[in-house]
Amino acid sequence: MTALNLAAATQITHQPPRLMLAEPMLTMRGISKNFGDVKAVSDVDVTVYPGEVLGIVGESGSGKSTLLRMMNLEETPQAGSYHLALPGREDRDLFTLDRFERRSLRAQHIGIVYQNPHLGLLMGHTNSGNVAERLLIAGKRNFAELREQARQSLDASEFPVERMDATPRELSGGMQQRVQLAKAIALEPAVLLLDEPTTGLDVSVQALVLDTLKRLQRDRAITMVLVSHDLGVIRTMADRVMVMRRGKVVEQGLADQIFQDPQHAYTQQLVHAKL
Repeated sequence: MTALNLAAATQITHQPPRLMLAEPMLTMRGISKNFGDVKAVSDVDVTVYPGEVLGIVGESGSGKSTLLRMMNLEETPQAGSYHLALPGREDRDLFTLDRFERRSLRAQHIGIVYQNPHLGLLMGHTNSGNVAERLLIAGKRNFAELREQARQSLDASEFPVERMDATPRELSGGMQQRVQLAKAIALEPAVLLLDEPTTGLDVSVQALVLDTLKRLQRDRAITMVLVSHDLGVIRTMADRVMVMRRGKVVEQGLADQIFQDPQHAYTQQLVHAKL
């Protein structure tokens, strides 16, 4: 099964694009990030609307994962600003927050699922304990409430709750991703960041994970940013697509337009290579 056949495997069809009449949920302007002499991200703008899924695609080294880490406040750019539309919270550039403020904001408002579960999970803790850790950082303290909220979050990610007291190291890669997802959505974040969430999984397992993500997005209208080199995953999930190459955005638009009528030579190369 080819990557671009994943959409068929999940039995999901795109709905017509949502009208973007609301104020943006996430806004980044002029983002530039260097590592020594290497320009990882160069003058990139990002806008994501409430309930939208933005897909960011590009080959390895294109800057897409670095950009996602900045969205998660793990990295700070040399230039640029970052704002989230959070009710009841002062509108300020999130890159000006100190590390304690960043940790609190991430716990409450930004969820992330990493490609490598070891980055997002404590492998020696129970699955429910991993979810509860996020709740503890956000200030939750009652044990019974923590356990029940963890159970609900695991159930929402379609994880078998009878295994909530097992540890992630006892699980398959697909199940580890479901625990990461449960942890990420436990506090209904303003935005969910997905960094290559299906890479390394069998195609059938990829389809199950994508089904879960689509259901959560539909039922909870979660705003998502999905990074992947896999155009099949992007095509299955995204409303809009940004194409990155060598740290720059070379093309962006509605997903159907990008896949059916790519304009930039690099995008054409990516799309045609997968057909």
